[in-house]
Amino acid sequence: MRRSVMLFLSVAVVLSSLFFTGCASKKKMAYRGTGHTSAARQRSTMRAYKVCGKCYTPTYVEVGQKMKGISSWYGPNFHGKYTSNGERYNMYARTAAHKTWPMDTMVRVTNLQNGKSTIVRINDRGPFVRGRIIDCSYAAGKELGLDRMGIAKVQIEVLGFAGKVESPAAIAKARKNKTSTRVRLTNFGVQVGAFRKYEGAKVFERRYAHIDPRYKPIIRKFPDVNGAPLYRVWLMGFDSEGEAREFKAHYNMPGAFIVRN
Repeated sequence: MRRSVMLFLSVAVVLSSLFFTGCASKKKMAYRGTGHTSAARQRSTMRAYKVCGKCYTPTYVEVGQKMKGISSWYGPNFHGKYTSNGERYNMYARTAAHKTWPMDTMVRVTNLQNGKSTIVRINDRGPFVRGRIIDCSYAAGKELGLDRMGIAKVQIEVLGFAGKVESPAAIAKARKNKTSTRVRLTNFGVQVGAFRKYEGAKVFERRYAHIDPRYKPIIRKFPDVNGAPLYRVWLMGFDSEGEAREFKAHYNMPGAFIVRN
C-alpha cells in the first residue's frame, strides 16, 4: 500500500492538469453509446463549457423533470451542419438543442400559448439567448406553431433517455415509488491507487468494489513520464467534487486525489 501511495503521489502533480480544466462540473454519468451518440461524444458534451463568457454545466435529469421558459426554432441555415452530438442537423427530424440536458434525452415540449405539443430528442447545445430553454428543429417547431409565432412560452418534460420514451405507466409508477430513471452527468472520482503491474490494480479494484454501493472502481491505463504503462484505480460515481473530497477525508486517504474521467 505504501509503495502504491508513493507512486501515485509522484505523478500527481504531472497528471492533475489533465483533469482540472475549464469550468467546474457537478454531476456524474456512466457514459455509454446510445445508438445516436457515441460514448466519447457523450463525454465531451457532458463537460462544462463557456459561450460568450458564460459557463454552462450539464446536470443530471430524471424522467418527469420539467422546466418552463421560452422556445425558439432553427431551420434552413443550419440544415446539414454538425450538431453537438456529431449528427448532421436535419430540420425535418424532431430534434432540439438544450444547454445542459444530456444528448438523446427525450423531451415533450408543450406550447403553453396554444396547447400544442410534440416530442423531441436532444442532439445539440443551445439556445444561447437569455430566457430561452430549448431550440426546436423546424419540424418540431412547426408542430408547436413556432413557424408562425417565432418564439413561445413552453413547458418541457423529460420522457426518457437514449432516444427511448418510457411509457406513461412506467413514468407514473416511478413517480409513485420515487424511483424515476435518472442520468448522472458528472465525471468526478477518487484515485485510490496506481500500479506498474495490472495485477496490483486488480487487487485494489476488488478491494474497493464493496466499500460503498454508490461508487464503482475502474482501472485506467496511462503512460508514465517514461512511456511505461501505469494502471490507475479510480473510484467513480460521485455527485460532485465536494462529495468525492468528503469520501476521501472520511476514509482517511491522504495520498488519494480527485480525478475527472
